Amino acid sequence: MNEIRCVIAFDFGLKRIGIAAGDTLTRTAGPRAALLVGAHGPDWSAIAREVHALQPHLLIVGAPYNVDDSPGALAPAASAFAAELERRFALPVERVDERFSSLEAGARLKAQRAAGQRRRIRREHIDSAAAAVILERWLAGEGQSK
Repeated sequence: MNEIRCVIAFDFGLKRIGIAAGDTLTRTAGPRAALLVGAHGPDWSAIAREVHALQPHLLIVGAPYNVDDSPGALAPAASAFAAELERRFALPVERVDERFSSLEAGARLKAQRAAGQRRRIRREHIDSAAAAVILERWLAGEGQSK
């Protein structure tokens, strides 16, 4: 039987970082509160609080690609963020193609709202829902194949 692993996923952005958590038992992902990125970069203390609270075995970072499979404009910054996560927390970091994750997340949130959710959809909700999409892709076996 496989070990149950907690996993945290990040949807890296220059203004916000979406966060989601899940595990390999339920194979589900749930969004967490997105973090703002300040003038000096990510809020590492807030990220550390999430990591220490959830005690993950693995971290996932979305890898931005364009439709033509070329690296997206944020690819170098997302790679640097992934490397810094690995350095700071001594945890393995995997990458998952994040193409269209924000669009998929926005569509899901709109569908939830149409089904009766009264909460206004804000950008940070989409960012963390996109992190959940990225984590669901990893749980489904999609890794970075580029």
